[in-house]
Amino acid sequence: MPVSATAGGASGQTLSNPQQSGAPLVFRVVDRQDGWVRVQLPQRPNGSLGWVPAGAVTLSEDPYAIVVTRSENTLELYKAGKVVDSYPVATGTGGTPSPTGRFALTELLAPTNSGYGPYAYGTTAFSDVLNSFGGGPGQIGLHGTDDSSSIGTAASHGCIRMHNADISALAELLPLGTPFQVR
Repeated sequence: MPVSATAGGASGQTLSNPQQSGAPLVFRVVDRQDGWVRVQLPQRPNGSLGWVPAGAVTLSEDPYAIVVTRSENTLELYKAGKVVDSYPVATGTGGTPSPTGRFALTELLAPTNSGYGPYAYGTTAFSDVLNSFGGGPGQIGLHGTDDSSSIGTAASHGCIRMHNADISALAELLPLGTPFQVR
């Protein structure tokens, strides 16, 4: 997928589609202009933006959004702008905080490591502290856990942990591209 710094500009980089995991490349759209779409890129630094040709992407509306509040260790599920559910979560510790900002869910995996529970969403967020983690690039995930006692606390390396039943419910409901905010 060609990405430009300006609408209609020359391609400055190319992103793989599908992703290395096999999942389709998914963006959070922030603007549209003259046949181009401004998107949040799934890379460092968090919040990086670029323009892609509108004809190269499939646009869809998503009624859902999730908001994680670090100070309360909660995740609120929104549908059409209204809170429809709230879940306790574990967020990053003081040394490895969950990054704040607006992101998107980009892939859904069934991890083979039971520490991540039955499902793990990849996101466009990356750790502000760790450049790598667990063999990956320090990407922030939304996933289950094998340590339910950590839920409701600041206990992770930046990822958002949920009870396994809760992440399973979200995995059945939330499409890729769902807006994901951490505050």
